[in-house]
Amino acid sequence: MVLGTDRRVLALGFARMADALGNSFLIIVLPLFIASGRVSLAGIAGVRLALGPVSFLVTESLLIGLVLSLFGFLNSFFQPFTGRLSDRTGRRRVYILFGLALLGVASAAYLVVSSYWLVLVLRALQGIAAGFTIPSTVALVNELATSEDRGGNFGVFNTLRLVGFGFGPIVAGVVVETVSIEAAFAVAVAGAFVSFLLVVLLVEDPEQADAKAADDLSVSVRGTDSLLDPVFALGLGTFCMAIGIALFATLEGQVNDRLSQDTLLFGVQFGAVVIANVVFQIPVGRASDRMGRRPFLLAGFLLLVPSVLAQGFVTDSLLMVVARFVQGAAVAMVFAPSLALAGDLAGEGQSGTTLSVLTMAFGLGVAFGPLVSGYLERFGFAVPFVFGAGLAVVAFVVTFSQVEETVADPEGLRRAVPQDD
Repeated sequence: MVLGTDRRVLALGFARMADALGNSFLIIVLPLFIASGRVSLAGIAGVRLALGPVSFLVTESLLIGLVLSLFGFLNSFFQPFTGRLSDRTGRRRVYILFGLALLGVASAAYLVVSSYWLVLVLRALQGIAAGFTIPSTVALVNELATSEDRGGNFGVFNTLRLVGFGFGPIVAGVVVETVSIEAAFAVAVAGAFVSFLLVVLLVEDPEQADAKAADDLSVSVRGTDSLLDPVFALGLGTFCMAIGIALFATLEGQVNDRLSQDTLLFGVQFGAVVIANVVFQIPVGRASDRMGRRPFLLAGFLLLVPSVLAQGFVTDSLLMVVARFVQGAAVAMVFAPSLALAGDLAGEGQSGTTLSVLTMAFGLGVAFGPLVSGYLERFGFAVPFVFGAGLAVVAFVVTFSQVEETVADPEGLRRAVPQDD
């Protein structure tokens, strides 16, 4: 134990930090890479597509949104299968290593492609890679924790991961402005390599992982005493939250023009959400171990509403940083407590399957977000953010009505109990 946290959780956190640093580079770099002329959009951009009675113009923003979203779609769709596979086999580490290796190879290949379709293929491979690493990693963290320290462990893990993800865009802006776009791709490769090395040297599957999971690895949608299963409801709220986070990514050019700023400032604004997570994840996670998960979930979703909405109306770079930071604080109130609550409710040997509901939902939200903003922005700059604030309201209502608290029973297990609201 180091600072009250299992050393393997710390190792997984540092591995995800290095990996996330490299991967978050691409959120900033890929739009610039596509818009720079290095990637051919001939015969794609400017084409009007008709889908039945609906037709729309394929714009550069829409193509960028598709690249950013493809990662999240494939990442999310693979997670239930890879999470269940890791439960069935009782192994986590091998899937983490496979995913990191594939992520690094795909990142390196960006240096030699010039076709938009090949960029799509590489982003798809990276999405598949993340689909292997994420559910196995969070399942390991869950299995290395107990009901008394699960929130704190997830807080530590998410903090380290988000340090990489939050500072990645800032460092990417510096690298692009001072060196080159190609150098940024090299940093992404280095991040995957460092992560792979840390897992090889410091992480092993826990002994109990030798036992295979129970036969029933299904995910429920309907609840026993409520309309929705609590884990599914948490997944729905996570999906809405993630869309609100990802709306910003596609609008780099529009935000910079509106606020008269450069790529570095956009990187600071993008990273402000994650930096706030870094500040609040550990204290929120540990407080949820003592005070319960549900109060933090409700407060987080409620705070998301004004913080997302404000981003559509501010006209000053500093105010955008503040709005994004407040949004990050709200996300911190949701992230660790929701993972901890799902972990509390997971059966033995079912961590990969159960927690993949939340990680899949987050990935889907991150995938839909850029597409949503890429499409809605044509109706006005503020429209995507108004939509995102509306989703935060939905997440609050679903959580308030469908998610109950868990408490420890005499056998040390966790069970849901009704709330006197």
